[in-house]
Amino acid sequence: MQLFARISAVAALVLGTVIVSLAPANAAGVTATFTKQSWDTGYTATVTIKNETSAAISSWKVEFDYPASTAVGAYWDSLLTRSGNHHTFVNREYNGSVAPGASVTFGYNASGTADPSNCTINGAACTGGTPPTTTTTTTTTTTTAGPPPTGSLPRKVLVGYLHASFANGSGYLRMADVPDEWDVIDLAFAEPTSATSGELRFAQCPVAECPNVESEADFIAGIRAQQAKGKKVLISIGGQNGQVRLETTAARDAFVRSVGAIIDKYGLNGLDVDFEGHSLSLNAGDVDFKNPTTPVIVNLISALKSLKSRYGAGFMLTMAPETFFVQVGYQFYGGAGGGDARTGAYVPVIEAMRNDLTLLHVQDYNSGPVMGLDNQYHNMGGADFHVAMTDMVLAGFPVRGDTSKVFAPLRQDQVAIGLPAAQYAGNGFTSVADVHTALDCLTKGTNCGSYKPKGVYPNLRGLMTWSINWDKYNNYEFSKQHRAYLPR
Repeated sequence: MQLFARISAVAALVLGTVIVSLAPANAAGVTATFTKQSWDTGYTATVTIKNETSAAISSWKVEFDYPASTAVGAYWDSLLTRSGNHHTFVNREYNGSVAPGASVTFGYNASGTADPSNCTINGAACTGGTPPTTTTTTTTTTTTAGPPPTGSLPRKVLVGYLHASFANGSGYLRMADVPDEWDVIDLAFAEPTSATSGELRFAQCPVAECPNVESEADFIAGIRAQQAKGKKVLISIGGQNGQVRLETTAARDAFVRSVGAIIDKYGLNGLDVDFEGHSLSLNAGDVDFKNPTTPVIVNLISALKSLKSRYGAGFMLTMAPETFFVQVGYQFYGGAGGGDARTGAYVPVIEAMRNDLTLLHVQDYNSGPVMGLDNQYHNMGGADFHVAMTDMVLAGFPVRGDTSKVFAPLRQDQVAIGLPAAQYAGNGFTSVADVHTALDCLTKGTNCGSYKPKGVYPNLRGLMTWSINWDKYNNYEFSKQHRAYLPR
């Protein structure tokens, strides 16, 4: 049976890792290399196409066969057509050109354990024309791999963003080295190919920026190890620089497809929506948050519902809006009255997804003064700000002050408070002591300052921070001090 030029099958089993390598003695031409990360009933495959000629190629087509016992599911960075058991992958518009000596990759998930056979690339053998020689090496490890485990979150959680695609001055931290204090690890970030494409892509931090970045196989193994300890690992989309506007149904569908491919490739537990900037806004006349009409809002809601339906009850959905998009909706909603069309624009999304929402952790930082339910303005950086902002989503509020349009309270277990991990991580850093003062007021009704919340919320879920990396940079003050205050 003719296989790919080089097969490195990383079959991560409970008792060992088996590596099988088939490499041609002197590969030439354009070659395709197949690697896989296995679990009990399937695997994630990565195919690397390398141009070992002296001239650039402008496109590629990889073809191979599978027996009926193995099927291809989600795929990424390629387009797939099938004819019976024959599979044909062709390049996307952004990765068809391959310079001499360069390489590109695509990937897919397979259910079943068979390897592909009869591989060709651009009509020639994937080996580049040289018969392979075979060697087999077996090593034993204690790594456990498999589909992501299910299970609920602890009673109190710490949520942290991990700089997985960049370093941002705080240094790179490998997935396997994320401390045990964290319960939810958000991978920052998947970003769009353009603001309106809906197509999301995620790539690990480049070596030039993160010299200690791990291999993709080790990254995935690190995810599995964290999940085996009960941690949830999510992909976060957007961030400060990732504008995502789903203006069309085509963009919506691309969003669902590409986000699903990332979740499947890395075996993740769900999705965090961190839309900032101009990703969400409301069109003129869109004034009812329970019945939105603006395409970027309607299409995002539809996309999130599709992903939830695809992955089922165990799928985690979290959101990290800024105060401008949520609490400012108490005063202003969209562009009504000549205001900014983005004010309150997250409110209809939260409302539509409230029954499927795992956690809302509004960013109580990088914020201007915000009016609370006491009709007084509150400034970030102190306990009162966190009490006032959190009270708004736990007590509910009339949108734009209209008592006929009330955003109802979220469940206490759906809400966490978003904070910077250190002074350099964001404006509005709050000391450990002031955070604990805010938590005392919200969860116990004690230690309250000038703002008195509408209720006491003992089941408030916990804290979120930007970021795990900045916490490490700050000697883990955030995770250690707040974990001690919020035992699981």
